[in-house]
Amino acid sequence: MVDAVAATPDLDTALRIYRTMVECRDFETRAQELYFEGLVRGTTHLGVGQEAVAAGVAAVMRPDDWTFCTYRGHNHTLARGTPMGPILAELFGRGTGLLGGKGGSMHLTSVEHGVMGSYAIVGAHLPIALGAAWSAQYRGTEQVAACFFGDGTTNIGAFHEALNMAAVWKAPVVFVCENNRYMEYTPIASVTAVPRPAADRAAAYGLEAIVVDGNDPDAVYAAASTAFDRARAGEGPSLMEALTYRHGGHSRADPGKYRPDDEVAAWKARDPIPHYRERLLATGADAATLDAIEAESKAKVADAERFAREAPEPDPSVLETQVWADGGSSWRGPAHG
Repeated sequence: MVDAVAATPDLDTALRIYRTMVECRDFETRAQELYFEGLVRGTTHLGVGQEAVAAGVAAVMRPDDWTFCTYRGHNHTLARGTPMGPILAELFGRGTGLLGGKGGSMHLTSVEHGVMGSYAIVGAHLPIALGAAWSAQYRGTEQVAACFFGDGTTNIGAFHEALNMAAVWKAPVVFVCENNRYMEYTPIASVTAVPRPAADRAAAYGLEAIVVDGNDPDAVYAAASTAFDRARAGEGPSLMEALTYRHGGHSRADPGKYRPDDEVAAWKARDPIPHYRERLLATGADAATLDAIEAESKAKVADAERFAREAPEPDPSVLETQVWADGGSSWRGPAHG
């Protein structure tokens, strides 16, 4: 496990990490409630319980770095500073949503904030993140691509292909496996030959096996600091495995009953947010400051909800736009007949 003392964030950074985690939790909690009210369209995959991974990594990133994440991407999108209102409006399928209501929960993207997409095809974004990293290497910008994925992705071919080429090219990409112990409904341990599905494969590509407590934002920050420094210095990719746990089921109304009750209770007792609050108080943070962060977070969510509720439906005129690369919808292939 990575030693959190190796690169402990200063108080201002720690408060920023705490703010990010609280805002992610409040946003997703309300989004789930709004889903049950029938306002959030399509499916949703929540990262409640996993906030420390997104917040810890985002805290070391430059504004021009890139984030690539999965369909469980709300936390990562928020952690890069994307406003809540357009995100929630996107979940509502409204015209002022982040993607005009066309992407929904599973495809959040904000190039302006370095969020280069949430990908629904498992493993599809690893080679794309590698390509972005290669472009930064080619242009000499010292940008880094952060690529988040679940434990199930480690058994997908694209995981191995992307890691191999990243290592060969010494590309500035940081791969972060959010190991929450379950793929969809299947425990990762029941279908994988090694105990740590990401870290135990690192050596095959000449990489260090990095395992970090994914519920400890300081440990995540420490590991990410080292990984990003290496990437910017031209020393190649890193593969981090962050051990964490989603509090709810895989998606939507999934109650997650396939998980043992004692396991769920044990992980909820390690909830990263209250634990980090206690650490901040013990290291000199003012309780009033933390209370203010929590109050401001709830106000932000309320404002985002108002924005989303008042947002218009998409205009029918946009239905056949943004289909192909030229922005149109006309098929350009050979004629059939």
